[in-house]
Amino acid sequence: MVKAADRYEFYARLAENIPEPETELNYTNAYTLLVAVALSAQATDVGVNKATKALFETVATPQEMLDLGEEALKTHIKTVGLFNTKAKNVIAAARMLVDEHGGEVPDDREALEALPGVGRKTANVVLNEAFGVPTIAVDTHIFRVSNRTGLAKGKTPLAVEKQLEKVTPQDFKRHAHHWLILQGRYLCKARTPECWRCPVAEFCNFRPKTPEPAKRKPKTKANA
Repeated sequence: MVKAADRYEFYARLAENIPEPETELNYTNAYTLLVAVALSAQATDVGVNKATKALFETVATPQEMLDLGEEALKTHIKTVGLFNTKAKNVIAAARMLVDEHGGEVPDDREALEALPGVGRKTANVVLNEAFGVPTIAVDTHIFRVSNRTGLAKGKTPLAVEKQLEKVTPQDFKRHAHHWLILQGRYLCKARTPECWRCPVAEFCNFRPKTPEPAKRKPKTKANA
């Protein structure tokens, strides 16, 4: 495990590297964030952003989503994996938001998780990004970074989430979710972590550290 004495500095380095972390999903309000996060399951943020670009130009509320309808929604998100199931859930969630929450996205975990297609991870992202709640949504990136570095070990996403809640210093809980995701997405990659340029490598328990790739010599007329 990352030593207790090093945890503050671990996060401080991540914060120094990315002072103001943000989600890479495009959205306009709490509702479109909810839709984007729900669509991002088993899909990339880039792919979701492409699918929702035109959608969010006309849909910004649950009622507008209902007015659009399931079939039209499918045409917008057909490039996203599992789009049929996701479209059905998005429409069902919009209906529940209109009927039970006055068309507003609730800032309550239980109410969020009661929505079709919304699990704990999605609820955590919405609570964190839209309402500023210091939650940590454990996706594949955070799960990998936490276990690989020794920051928070666990066999399940929930176990890692609970451990992160315990070991993350209060000063960093608000943005810990984003820092760890970005660390996993761009540095602590699944196949070849880029240890040579990682700001927290000295605290990480991953062995052996990945060395910097040898620089290719520029081609000359002699070896071209």
